[in-house]
Amino acid sequence: MVNKISIKISLLYFSIMSVILLVSLVVIHEKMVDGQVQTELDNLYQRGNSHSEVLESHFDEETQDHIVLMESKTTTDVMILDDEKRVISSSVQPNDEIEEILNRDISEMGLYGGIIAADWREQPYIASVSPFVRQNNDVGYVYMFKSTGRLQALIAALNQHFFISSLIMFVFLFISMFFLSRALTRPLLKMTEATKRLSKGDFTVDLPAASRDELGELSAAIQLLADDLHRLQTSRREFLASISHELRTPLTYIKGYSDIVSKNHINDEEREQYIDIIKEETEKLSKLIKDLLDLAKLDQHEFSIQLDEVPLMTMLERVAGKVRPAFQKKQLELVITGSGDIKAVVDPVRLEQVLLNLLDNARKYSHQGGKVKISVVKEDKVHLFIKDEGIGIPKEDLPYIFERLFRVDKSRNREMGGTGLGLSIVKELIEAQGGKINVQSDLQKGTTFELILEGEL
Repeated sequence: MVNKISIKISLLYFSIMSVILLVSLVVIHEKMVDGQVQTELDNLYQRGNSHSEVLESHFDEETQDHIVLMESKTTTDVMILDDEKRVISSSVQPNDEIEEILNRDISEMGLYGGIIAADWREQPYIASVSPFVRQNNDVGYVYMFKSTGRLQALIAALNQHFFISSLIMFVFLFISMFFLSRALTRPLLKMTEATKRLSKGDFTVDLPAASRDELGELSAAIQLLADDLHRLQTSRREFLASISHELRTPLTYIKGYSDIVSKNHINDEEREQYIDIIKEETEKLSKLIKDLLDLAKLDQHEFSIQLDEVPLMTMLERVAGKVRPAFQKKQLELVITGSGDIKAVVDPVRLEQVLLNLLDNARKYSHQGGKVKISVVKEDKVHLFIKDEGIGIPKEDLPYIFERLFRVDKSRNREMGGTGLGLSIVKELIEAQGGKINVQSDLQKGTTFELILEGEL
């Protein structure tokens, strides 16, 4: 039970807030008690000073009786003493505690007097003394007393109020701790449940809208992971289904025509025709397996990339020489333009693989008698364009042409020997060399592939 994060957060929050609350209450309590005691002492001293001022101007029996009578109706007591500290008038009967205060040395207080007894916790009285000088220059003293019992009762009442306030605050703290811990841990519990579902292969996770804090970032990261895994799972299923279909189709042709060829009732011309079909399907199957192996190597980073500064025009002429016979067979013109001193930092073997793939696509989807143009431009980087005048690609399909096994027209690709893997391999090979590939296309006008390559090491 204690291992739950909600309990841990609650206990931590309750402990920290309790310490802060207790320290705050103690400090506030002490300040209020000290302030109350100081107020009582100041009032006591001020009353003594007020009486001493009156006695300085009217030191007679009537005035003294008036002062004594006035104090007898309050919670304070007064004693008026002469210069030898003999009691002249008093509102209280002296006892041992009062006598002890009266016998204290006040010589260091001077003519202004002050607080002579302030220990309200241990002593029965707090007291002040206010000297006065009569008209005949004799010195007298006004002692003011207040029982600490009353002050202690006031402090006890204050303590009771503080205790009740503390209980209310702790109850409120506990309630707030409960709701706060639930508010904090609810998204964590949902994320925990989501990760458990992910671990079991259920990627259909839908976490609520995230807040703009660390928990929100974590929730967004888990949701992104779930979405990516769901897309990956869907792509894998589609990929496996497509691969199964692509493998099954040529194998079906091969098996079917092999069975026919093995029959004795067909003539030599038909047998030769069926053998050609078997060879064609075998080549398609071999190309598909080779593309799959290339993709597997790319996924596992087993493709060796050896970057070097390569003169592009020399490479393009060499590649053009390899594909020109196939272009001439379809009466296609292959044009290369660009400066002869342009170099690019590439892997020559992998770039040649890319160029052969793109030129083969340009040949397949170009109209007979058309033109394919290769151009190279050097700016901040090297831009290599392969432009054909073929059938083009629909705009809605452009974002997907680099996905594995994607085909614009499956029947058309099937007839032309496409596997739907070539452009995916091209993209990954170009990016493995630090480059980028872009495409633009218009239906019945042609397609342009742009390779952006590094110009120097």
